[in-house]
Order: sequence, then structure tokens, then C-alpha cells
Amino acid sequence: MLPEELRTALDKALSGYSPQELSDSVARLTERYRTNAATGGGTHIRGRADVAAYAAYRMPATYAAAATAMRQAAAMTPGFRPGSHLDVGGGTGAAIWAAGEIWPSIERVTVIEHDPQIIDLGKRLARTSGALRGATWRQASVRPGLDRPVADLVTMSYALGELPQGQRREIVRWLATEAAMVIVIEPGTPAGYATVAEAREVLVAQGLSVAAPCPHDGPCPIERGRDWCHFSVRLPRTSLHRRIKAGTLSFEDEKFSYVAAAALPGERAGARILRHPVKRKGVVSLRLCAGEEGIRDVIVSKRQGDLYRAARDADWGDGWGDDGLRLGHGNGEGGGSGSASGSSLEDVDD
Repeated sequence: MLPEELRTALDKALSGYSPQELSDSVARLTERYRTNAATGGGTHIRGRADVAAYAAYRMPATYAAAATAMRQAAAMTPGFRPGSHLDVGGGTGAAIWAAGEIWPSIERVTVIEHDPQIIDLGKRLARTSGALRGATWRQASVRPGLDRPVADLVTMSYALGELPQGQRREIVRWLATEAAMVIVIEPGTPAGYATVAEAREVLVAQGLSVAAPCPHDGPCPIERGRDWCHFSVRLPRTSLHRRIKAGTLSFEDEKFSYVAAAALPGERAGARILRHPVKRKGVVSLRLCAGEEGIRDVIVSKRQGDLYRAARDADWGDGWGDDGLRLGHGNGEGGGSGSASGSSLEDVDD
């Protein structure tokens, strides 16, 4: 759920538009986005109505994904207390709201965004938060070497994959400059995972240690082309949300891939649960990413007592060790790897 201040501010920003106007704008945005993705160029947001529709359509899901990724990263780095946050390609500010909830220690916030109309809405929303009203919003196109403030926490969500392929590695190096933690989030698609995997390689080469989701710094054991690592968080839909999305379900699952890397190594789970645990009478089957051991399947039986009870309570994406659930247990939503024969990108969306 969005923080109450943000929900109220977003509702106020949307009140100047009818649900039909927002729904029509979302339909146009979706079509433009698909066209631009196919042609490799163009701007899909045009005008204030598009900005409002974009915020209504995407901000709840972007916030939920960012908060979930940050919560997992925070669980692995309990001593991390960032005082400053730089959000690159920040849109209307979903990531800075999420970071403020996870790390109340943040006092200085800077958002870099290229669209002035998106910045205007982001500022109006942030002014309703005592912690965010002093945030600095900077209009600029993201590029390697762009002047930026030093920050403890640096985030880039749903933006790296939209930049030219040839610039991405250099941009990730730029993100990591003097940062204590870098978090990159992308859509939970094979392409989004590939973007995150490349960013992970760069961050490790820069000397950072992966805090989440991986329980190791080595090469990803998932075979490219056959599988991809993604995560999912379930969020409720308001009646307006259902209407502008032309959906009937009261919830949606936002699928995303991410990596969080820190300058100082934190705690690590022995392994990470990669899919929904399969729970049958007396046994639980877990698929794990187990560092040097790679991907392995584990069956925990009722005869194993406490370990079995931990397995029954485990969620997709939680940390796991031989002593049971240890780190990264979040809010009942987790993450995992999707495969062509497994979970679909459209599992619950309608």
C-alpha cells in the first residue's frame, strides 16, 4: 500500500480528471510505449493528463516493487543508515517515498528526471511529506558522467533499460561512484532481468558486494535464454485503479527484477528461495539459489521438526539456511525465477 500521505496527495492530483479521461490516456500511453519500444525512440508522455494517468497507472506498482527490493536489501544490511538518497530517472518519485519508509535516517534527497511535467507532479506529491518536501528535483537527461551529488543510497528503477544499450555499463559505474549502496530495478521480464544481470556484473566489478537478492557475488547460475530471475509483489487495486486499467480483480501482481549492492558486505542468507514453495501433506519442496552450489531443489519433511515448520512459513524470495528461514522475510510477498514452463508474466493480471 502507498503511504497514506501519498495516497491522499495522488487522489487530489487525479481529482481534476474523470476516470474516463484517465482510462483513455492510459490506453494512448500503452500504445505509444509499445510503438516507441518497437521503433527505439519517441516520447510517450505528452501533457498533464498523460502525467496524471501515468502516476495513477504505475506509481502504486513502482512503489510496491521498490519497497519490496529495499526491504530485502535492508534485511541483509542491518547496519546501513543512509543519510542521503539519489534517485536517477525518478519519475514522480515512487522510489524516494519507498526509501523514506524503509530508511527514516535519510535527510537529503535528490531526484534526477528529464520530463518537467513529471517533475512538477512529483514535487506536488512530495510537498505533502515532511521528510520529502525539501527534496531537490533536477531536470536532466541521464548520461554517463552527468554531474550529480554524492549519496549514500543511489537508486534507479524502471529507467536503465530505456537508455541506449551502449551507455548502460558506464551509467551503472557512474551510479556506483562513492555510493554506499546501489539498487537497480527493472521489469520482471527476460529483458529486464538481462539488464539487471548486466548491472550486477558491473557493480561487483566496481568492488561492491551483492546484498540482495543473490546469496553470493559469483556468476548467476540461471541459464540465460531458458530462465530468468524475477520477483513479485501483490498490491491492492482501488476502484479507480481497476477502472483505468480495465481490470476486474481487486489486486495485481507487479513483477520485477532487481539487484542491491553495497560497499560494505552485510549479512547473507545461505540461499534464496526462487519459487513459491510447493506444500504437500507432510513435505515442502523448495527451489533454492545456493551460491557456489548453484540452483538446487530441497525437500523438507515433517520429520525435520523446526526446519519443516520454517519451510511451511517460507515465502518465494525469502532467505534460507540449513537452520531454516533466517533473513529477508518480508511482507508475505517474495520473488523468484520464472521459466517458459513455469510462472507466466501474466499470472494474475487481467
